[in-house]
Amino acid sequence: MMKRSWFSIFLVVGLLALLGLLAALQYVWLGQISDADKDRITRRLQTDTERFGEDFNREIQTAYVNFQSDEALWLNKDWAQFNDRYDFWREKTAYPELITDFYYFENKPGGVLRYDAEKRAFIETGWTDELQNIKAKSTDEKTFEPVDEANFALVMTIFEEAKSFERILIRKERKPETLAEAKMQPVPTSINLPERRGFLVIKLDENIVKNQILPDLAKKHFPENDFNLAVVSRSGQKIFETREVTSADSSVQLFDLTPDNLIFFANQNILPRSPERQAEGVRVNQGKLQTHSVSTIESESITVGKLPEKRQTAGKTFSFRLKDNEKPKTIFQAATMTQPGNWTLNVQHSAGSLDKFIAGTRNKNLGISFGILGLLAVSIILIFVSAQRARIFAQRQIDFVSSVSHEFRTPLAVIYSAGENLADGVAHEEKQVSRYGELIKNEGKKLSVMVEQILDFAGANSGKMKYDFRVQSVGNIIENALQECRSMIEDKGFTLVTELAENLPDVKADAVALSQAIQNLVGNSLKYSNGEKWLKISAKNGGGKIKIVVEDKGIGIAPKDLKHIFEPFFRAKAVVDEQIHGNGLGLSLVKETVEAHGGKISVESEVGKGSKFMIELPQKE
Repeated sequence: MMKRSWFSIFLVVGLLALLGLLAALQYVWLGQISDADKDRITRRLQTDTERFGEDFNREIQTAYVNFQSDEALWLNKDWAQFNDRYDFWREKTAYPELITDFYYFENKPGGVLRYDAEKRAFIETGWTDELQNIKAKSTDEKTFEPVDEANFALVMTIFEEAKSFERILIRKERKPETLAEAKMQPVPTSINLPERRGFLVIKLDENIVKNQILPDLAKKHFPENDFNLAVVSRSGQKIFETREVTSADSSVQLFDLTPDNLIFFANQNILPRSPERQAEGVRVNQGKLQTHSVSTIESESITVGKLPEKRQTAGKTFSFRLKDNEKPKTIFQAATMTQPGNWTLNVQHSAGSLDKFIAGTRNKNLGISFGILGLLAVSIILIFVSAQRARIFAQRQIDFVSSVSHEFRTPLAVIYSAGENLADGVAHEEKQVSRYGELIKNEGKKLSVMVEQILDFAGANSGKMKYDFRVQSVGNIIENALQECRSMIEDKGFTLVTELAENLPDVKADAVALSQAIQNLVGNSLKYSNGEKWLKISAKNGGGKIKIVVEDKGIGIAPKDLKHIFEPFFRAKAVVDEQIHGNGLGLSLVKETVEAHGGKISVESEVGKGSKFMIELPQKE
């Protein structure tokens, strides 16, 4: 049995250690999965954010680029060409109400023209404070910006006709990595850009941008509402917001008209609605569309050969390299967009940040994983404990059968012997017959009590135990119990002390069952006496409860056994060693009966000094 017990313990410990190892591996694996998820979500977020920015900027850039024009249109008042561009733009754009007005004024004192959509022509109009403000900023090269955020307008420069080249090579400058490479860098020279003749102002509808374009793009690129979006201006003003953004996980510039989209035109009639992501130089000659890829401009100058002059535009110097074997051609327009994004789109995960979301997901996964492993560990422990309890219970049942057999054997032997003597005529005198008869009666009563206990225990555990609850007097129940035990008390020479309070309230109880419970406690006090033959029964009322106490000065109960004494078949080792007869069912039946009456039983005991059993019953309502 000991070897089997140790084997079970080692098996349980081994399984728990294995679960611990699995938990450690799970922690590492989930960490790796979380890192991979973070990289994937970060890339996806950056892609979605950039696409949001591309779509928004494309809508604005299309509105800007579509109306690029040369000086001739405005000198000749060629409104038909402008109308074609306007019609083309309205046909292709998803937001035809985005542009509310067009204004044109020259780069000198004079009037201002406003586009009349009904008359399909530019007509004279009066200056407003807003237009005066736009002109003041536009005519000053230091303050010129193609996006006028304050007035929600795009400002386009109309240049004079100028000379340029059939092919233009835009070079992206970088820092040389070696000294030899640095010596190979060409010496930059610059060209004089065309004179600025006038300005076309494209007024945008702020409500369309805020209430249509931005919400549509938010639904398109972030449909699951897992992210908070906020668009803020350079001054920090909130333009659009789905939910508050405190710290951006990803950002992109909006209203971006930087040299990524540097556009060149010659004899332009119609432009495509959506230019490609790669920056392109665009030509339209005699109705044919030609494109030439260009590089992003990162430096303040782009080198050009054999052209000595230079000009500053919007704080930047631009120049171009020309192949020596090519002749210059006329270019009618050079549009330079050097302003960075005026707005910033900030995207934040709804959990507070992407890191918090990943950490929360990881913690949740760890919690679930560890919870499952924990349940497995608890299950293993519970199975082990249950197996141990079952083993102990089985052993108690074996001990119970042994003790009951012994308990039955003694009375049966006495009854058999007495009956045999009577049958054989050994006892023929009246007194002898009476004595044998009394002996048989008492032993038969013992057998009857044991059988009743076993039947009661079986009934209680099967749920078939029936109680006849009626209003009863506690005093009468105690007196009846003592009356049944009086002969046993007197035979053993015990001193009985009773303290029953007067006017005890009635209780709703099964008198027979409760009396048997008290008899069990009295019988235990008599059985487990320690030479001090003293027994006390008291009953009193207090706190809505009736307390019945059975107290003795017997051998007492060891502290380690106190928590087990109400368990079926349990018998303390000291009692077994003393060979005190019993079956271990009495106190479990007492507990069952008391709890069936809505009460509770407790015990106080000290080894060698006695025990005190206390029954608390609720008063009749």
